[in-house]
Amino acid sequence: MVKEAILKSDKIPKFDGSEFAVDSGHIHHQTLASEWQGSVKEVYETASANTPTCIALNFEDLKCFETVERQYESWGVIFENCLAIQPSNPAFPTHSSSTVLMGSPKSGLLEVSFLQPVNWVSAVVTSSQRLVLTAYDRDRQMLAQTVLPGANLANSDSSIPPNTLLSIAANNIHYLTFGAFDGQFTLDNFRFCF
Repeated sequence: MVKEAILKSDKIPKFDGSEFAVDSGHIHHQTLASEWQGSVKEVYETASANTPTCIALNFEDLKCFETVERQYESWGVIFENCLAIQPSNPAFPTHSSSTVLMGSPKSGLLEVSFLQPVNWVSAVVTSSQRLVLTAYDRDRQMLAQTVLPGANLANSDSSIPPNTLLSIAANNIHYLTFGAFDGQFTLDNFRFCF
């Protein structure tokens, strides 16, 4: 069984279980499952005039090396070319849980499809190369892109810390790609808002 949470920004969520705990020191202005840090509207102003509904996925119940595709379909998201891992390489530290996602079997690529269009997506990422997050509409026309400009591995000389928040906002996002040409990356704390 996979655990997820639906969060609305007009209430302060309280959860008793530690499975939703997040180190809030590195993420600001987002709805978190364990504590409230600010209005999602502040982060998400351009996407919706109404208060959005946001979903944060917890990967902790996935088995290591499990192929991830339709486990979160009931929450409106399908992954492609995706594997759950518990990194043993210290260059890829985890953020809030021991299980993260990575692109596999095609390294450096992970695709996401939404059953209903979303307007904002974020993930905490660690990458061995420049990482590009691209949002597409229903017809696979590019809507927006955001970039992690270079590698951010732990214990490297990178000026970008590992587990950096990467987010994107656009109206009617149906598909996403995370791409690190000739590289590897992990992602955690995957969130999206309608």
